[in-house]
Amino acid sequence: MANRHLSRTLALQSLYEWDFHKQSGDINKILAQNRQEFAPNFEDQNFSIELIDNVKKNLAALDKLIVQYAPEWPLSQITVIDRNVLRIGIYELCFNKEIPPKVAINEAIELAKTFGGSSSGKFVNGVLGSIYKEQQKNNSSKP
Repeated sequence: MANRHLSRTLALQSLYEWDFHKQSGDINKILAQNRQEFAPNFEDQNFSIELIDNVKKNLAALDKLIVQYAPEWPLSQITVIDRNVLRIGIYELCFNKEIPPKVAINEAIELAKTFGGSSSGKFVNGVLGSIYKEQQKNNSSKP
């Protein structure tokens, strides 16, 4: 598994646990525990930490975009996995200039397919695709 993909996986697992417990607890300790359990020899941890920190920092804006681009799904009714895959994907698509948009979308879809339900990949693709189309229409990096 490529380093960045593994970093995204660890970030997703940690965000899932943190969100499942009503966003309580030290997410950095959760990440450290997940890294120890699932990737003990993984040394490139900075990208996971950056993802988690930036998702937390931009949580309100990320959730607002989820609500805007998935209007038929109240945030609380989106599964914890799908909600956090979208948070990572939207952060990378809208806030991280270093990640190409198509990479951000593809990585989020792969995470959704791996960890979500049977329709998670399509759902994530639909939301992120809509945001991307709006970005292209506005010729902007933010919807």
